[in-house]
Amino acid sequence: MKVIHDAKELQQTALALRAQGKTIALVPTMGNLHAGHASLMDAARSRADVLIVSVFVNPTQFGPNEDYEKYPRTLDADCEVCRAHGVDILFSPAPATIYAPTFSTYVTESACSQGLCGRSRPTHFRGVCTIVNILFNLALPHVAVFGQKDAQQVAVLKRMVQDLHIPVEMAVAPIVRESDGLALSSRNQYLSPEERAVAPEIRAALREISEKIAAGTESAETLAEFFMNKLGANPLFEPEYIEIVDNATMLPLKKITRGNTLIAVAVRMTQSRTRLIDNIVA
Repeated sequence: MKVIHDAKELQQTALALRAQGKTIALVPTMGNLHAGHASLMDAARSRADVLIVSVFVNPTQFGPNEDYEKYPRTLDADCEVCRAHGVDILFSPAPATIYAPTFSTYVTESACSQGLCGRSRPTHFRGVCTIVNILFNLALPHVAVFGQKDAQQVAVLKRMVQDLHIPVEMAVAPIVRESDGLALSSRNQYLSPEERAVAPEIRAALREISEKIAAGTESAETLAEFFMNKLGANPLFEPEYIEIVDNATMLPLKKITRGNTLIAVAVRMTQSRTRLIDNIVA
């Protein structure tokens, strides 16, 4: 596995690979890699000749008072995960390599990014679109793989690729969970023992919603009220939102449309203030 820190070197390497007729897959990450990231690498590995993984804690997607400074940086361990999953190139730049002091250009998607997490994190998706666009320009991938856990991010990036005519295939891998159902996330390590013990109730509530839909419940309002009441009854949970939206546009739905409805939730844990997200597709 080759480790690259310089943006120009990555781009020149990608250009040379394309000139040789090689196909490239990209998995963008912020590092602190876990089994969820590994599943994205495995999905990407089968789709291209060369697998590139980026490890970059992107400052532009963190808002004020968010956890940019304390976000875990574990590059040595990340390298081992990448080697174990057949990564050919690991790109790990310094922030100054990506964002020059004169940097002043951002990419903004203004439809899919407005609700859900975009409501409480107004600059988050601007940062996501900007860094992913930069990575596409440097790694020149034929396919990029993202995770379903960040469903709104997937919708935003798909719209960006469509609107800007970016020649990359967007692939989505399913959510990877702990044995008790909690969606894997680098932020899970922030949870207190008490919070970690109850956190799987988020997934359990979503499963109950899925069962209610299967039994014939169609009202988005009814399902949202159920979720907020169920988690709100536990003082360790501070439900931020439950949004029932079209899976592609992220627009709110009043009535469930089977196969096309995303039910996305965000919950703040009251002890550690860790913010957890999860979702199901109905």
